[in-house]
Amino acid sequence: MSLTDTLRKDMFGAIKNGLKDESEILKMALASIKNAQVASDKELTDKDVQKILRDQVKKIKDAIEQFEKMQRDDLIAKEALQLEVLQNYLPQPMSEDEVRKVVQTKIKELNVESMRDIGKVMGAVMKELEGKTDGNTVKNIVQDILS
Repeated sequence: MSLTDTLRKDMFGAIKNGLKDESEILKMALASIKNAQVASDKELTDKDVQKILRDQVKKIKDAIEQFEKMQRDDLIAKEALQLEVLQNYLPQPMSEDEVRKVVQTKIKELNVESMRDIGKVMGAVMKELEGKTDGNTVKNIVQDILS
């Protein structure tokens, strides 16, 4: 069963069980997936769907950060629920130690010695770890190792 099918099945289950908030969150996710599919003119793979969900998770985290600055606990709770629901459909991110090992390996492979080549390292690492970690984590680790 594809990830989209799983989302759809879970949405109907949430509706059937009276979980209004969860069903609304899944409806929005499915709408985003449908929009991306229409825009791309092809069937989306599970990786494509995960990318869409990761983008939504990133937006939600940014919104939570803004709401915390404004001290809007009511909106933080709503966004936190969205975050929790969507993260259930994404693979667990790699630990920082695992990412560090990959970065160190890439730095040795590319024979990088200074911060000037951070872009080269970032590109290689992000290509290898596609979807398994976020760019900020990689960037911080690369900067830490190269500095």
